[in-house]
Amino acid sequence: MEVRSSAGGGWIFLPTQGGASGRAPRNVAHTRRVSELLYVGHATVLVELDGVRLLTDPMLRRRAAHLHRRSRVDLGQLESLDAVLVSHAHHDHLDLRSIDRLDHSVQAIVPKGIGYLLRKRGVKNVVEVDEGDEVSIGAVTVQATHAEHDGRRRPGKAEGPALGFVISGSERIYFAGDTGLFDEMSGLVPDLDLALVPVWGWGPTLGRGIHLDPASAAKAVSLLRPRIAVPIHWGTYRPLHRGLFSEPRFLTDPAAMFEAEAERVAPDVEVRILRPGERLTLSDRASR
Repeated sequence: MEVRSSAGGGWIFLPTQGGASGRAPRNVAHTRRVSELLYVGHATVLVELDGVRLLTDPMLRRRAAHLHRRSRVDLGQLESLDAVLVSHAHHDHLDLRSIDRLDHSVQAIVPKGIGYLLRKRGVKNVVEVDEGDEVSIGAVTVQATHAEHDGRRRPGKAEGPALGFVISGSERIYFAGDTGLFDEMSGLVPDLDLALVPVWGWGPTLGRGIHLDPASAAKAVSLLRPRIAVPIHWGTYRPLHRGLFSEPRFLTDPAAMFEAEAERVAPDVEVRILRPGERLTLSDRASR
């Protein structure tokens, strides 16, 4: 693995023990240049690109505090990871009990300042990054980008920036993490193939801090100009209690609302709605 820091201006070579599970790195030269996504749910997406397997913001529990997951996670699909990408320290994006369910030899790429939280759980290969930093993993490069969001973890003292990530190989994929709109979204990722864009929060509310809702997420897509947009951060968890907040429409409406608004403000972008557990395969970039 190689890490390039925007601050240091040079390459830092970090020793690894093969890959994420101590195995030898894959021979990506003989891997088909096809990318595939598995929407695990909430902000958790398995990205498979050029022989590299990356998992974003693992939130895997059936129950978390007062929230109940609508579908189970098949942990067998999340084996042999090359890296985990954590966008910020909020509990629904850095869920330490979900981290415990993964192989602790996996590389974890996290915002600067919060790596100790994972090291305390036994994750030893932790790389802390800030905006502009790049990490090379096999044939793929991961770059940390700005996110308009509060990255502090409450309660406690853990604090780091909120980040997005650009995953570049034979496709360019942008994972926004949690964010609001910001001007630099326009042109943030040239020739962007796919954007993973958050469109909702908990139940009928977005939660604390700055978030995208269906309308502002569609505006983000109009700025990013990806070939395909996939809504995330919706349709996964609902409060356990009965009543308005647990109505099924709060698990289904956000993505449909986003699709309708994106059709209005970004008609050239194809929206693909994946429910938790569904996959999307992208065409080979070389064949287009």
